[in-house]
Amino acid sequence: MAASVYKWLVIPVMAIVLLSARPPHPFHVSVVEVNHNAADKTLEISCKIFTDDFEKVLAKNYKAKTDLINPPNKAAMDSLVKRYLFSHLSIKANGKPVTFSYLGFENENEAAYGYIEVENVPSVTKLEVSTNIMYDLFEDQLNILHITVGGNRKSTRLSYPEKEAVFNY
Repeated sequence: MAASVYKWLVIPVMAIVLLSARPPHPFHVSVVEVNHNAADKTLEISCKIFTDDFEKVLAKNYKAKTDLINPPNKAAMDSLVKRYLFSHLSIKANGKPVTFSYLGFENENEAAYGYIEVENVPSVTKLEVSTNIMYDLFEDQLNILHITVGGNRKSTRLSYPEKEAVFNY
């Protein structure tokens, strides 16, 4: 009788252990949001990427130990995040390339958010976005773009190897 009770106790415990282990997610996606703040004349940009994937690509590209959740050196992680985002995202506002200002990054649940700002953009009639975020790690990567100008939100999806999108307002 003890063996049969043991079998019924072990199976649920093993199921709990298996369910609590975090398996890799079955899809690869990032979200880039661009909001034109007319009052401040800025573009407010956030890039949302799965933290584990982002750590992998930073480690691969920059041959550095990465920890975005509990970074032992926040400044070093900020430097890697900035370097990666600036080299994998570019924007033209009204036909002119913009200059990014890096604001920082943070984690929320399983995602890392990188924050960028562009100053001196009084109005937007056309926004050209080029991104290949995570294309250097995943050939099934999807990059979703949400652009908001004057309260009008437009979105598109770029599938590897697509990297260009144009939004007219």
